[in-house]
Amino acid sequence: MAVRGNLAEVSLPDVLQLLALGRKTGSLTVTDRANVGYIYLDDGRISFASIVNRRDRLGDLLVKRGRITLEQLEQAVERQGRERDRRLGDILVEDGVIDREELHRYVRVQIEEAVYFLFTWARGTFRFDSDARPEEQDFLVSINPESLLLEGARRVDEWSIIAKRIPSFDIIFEVDTERIAHAGVQLSAVQDRVLPYLDGTHDVTAIADQTGLSEFETGKALFGLLSAGFLKRVGRSRPGPSGSHIAPVEEHRNLGVAFYRTDMLEESLREFRQLVELRPTDAEALYYLGLIALRQARWDEAVARLRAAMDCGGGRPVVRYHYALALESGGYLTEADAAYREALAHAPHDWRFLQGWGIVTLLRGDHDSAAQRLDRAREVAADEPLGALWYWARALCATAAGDLEAAERYLRLGLAAVPENPALRNNLAVVLESQNRLAEAESLLVHAIAEDPWLPHLSKNLGDVHYRNAKYDEAWDAYQRVIRLRPEFGDDVYFRLGNIAYRRMDRESAVALWRQALALNPGHELARTNLDTLEALT
Repeated sequence: MAVRGNLAEVSLPDVLQLLALGRKTGSLTVTDRANVGYIYLDDGRISFASIVNRRDRLGDLLVKRGRITLEQLEQAVERQGRERDRRLGDILVEDGVIDREELHRYVRVQIEEAVYFLFTWARGTFRFDSDARPEEQDFLVSINPESLLLEGARRVDEWSIIAKRIPSFDIIFEVDTERIAHAGVQLSAVQDRVLPYLDGTHDVTAIADQTGLSEFETGKALFGLLSAGFLKRVGRSRPGPSGSHIAPVEEHRNLGVAFYRTDMLEESLREFRQLVELRPTDAEALYYLGLIALRQARWDEAVARLRAAMDCGGGRPVVRYHYALALESGGYLTEADAAYREALAHAPHDWRFLQGWGIVTLLRGDHDSAAQRLDRAREVAADEPLGALWYWARALCATAAGDLEAAERYLRLGLAAVPENPALRNNLAVVLESQNRLAEAESLLVHAIAEDPWLPHLSKNLGDVHYRNAKYDEAWDAYQRVIRLRPEFGDDVYFRLGNIAYRRMDRESAVALWRQALALNPGHELARTNLDTLEALT
């Protein structure tokens, strides 16, 4: 399970210390307004850290520190584009630009600086996801968090003072060189390093980039010069030339993807909407907007966004697949069938596309064809594990064909592959109930409800099992739980509750419950008959 919290209530160093003591492995995601950072841990030790949209990537760091030239970096990146399975660090080492030991040292510096910077975030949220691993990084390290916590605490204490004079990195300063000369003071090496860029045109971020210093080192140097009265603030940096949207587009894209991957859908939606305002035909942004709409059950919007993504050149098979899934989810089964066919034409060996096509076919009532397509998906998947959805759909095909033995087999195979799945447990219980194996069905449903008490279907089916077993008090409790979860769930729930109330000699409640069943389904003849009979008796 993910662990969440607010940085206003618990500090990031405290969170990191607890994770280190617990020897946790996973990803700690930290957000502060529009900023996102990650710290990855492996058995309680830091293995990687990064901040979205912060220019601290390894290649950039090596250039900033003067260890490699920009030309060498560009050549390595170009080669990496041709050899996509190669890591940038390996290429630089192989080309003799830098040795592996020194590269590891810079990787460590990069990670440490990212962690120190994250320690300065005093508000926002954090989320820890167990077992998450960093993707496609050049090198991973193993850093004892205690060493960073000690240094980080010192830096945060100083930064809190610095931030009072330098609250933002977009501030531009200008130095009074004559005053420094007259004062006859000895500046530090770092202050000498930043001095040429205090010309009224560079902001704090630009100075850090030009000098190769960290934001903390830059801020500390400027803080000293400010305190001595050698600097004056002349303004803030401004956006680039009108019509140049490259930087904002990439910033929104990076943040949007980062938010999406950490399930912060509203924040991701905000970033991709802003990106589309800047670039209306950006296929990737439209695709993510479609994915977000799909996850939020806004089917028509998902269809429109994904269709637009394909029209704008984003016709990758995965986009076509999600377009078909959006049509299916919205109930447009004929259109979904055609979309799955088209997706399969572009990716004939992707078993998930075959699975989706089979499910749409199942929903359209063609159970035999659905079974054939699902079986073909299983063949194409080969050794790749199938998800719960495949077993659920294949069991429904078997049930529709009247083969309850096969349905039970598929569902048990599914639970062996995906233990504790509530949908598979629920359907297996229904199959067992239809075979009058009520004790087995009851045991499955009780276990499933304990794992996921918020699914009304589970309580409804448990109520049905109890009702058939003449356990009317237990059935009453189960049906009442269904109503609390979803009052409009179904007329049959109210009908059976009315029957139980009548057995308890509570005629007033029975009448109210049967009338509710009729309100949901005016064609419920048994409820109407019960009401008419009761009225005739009175």
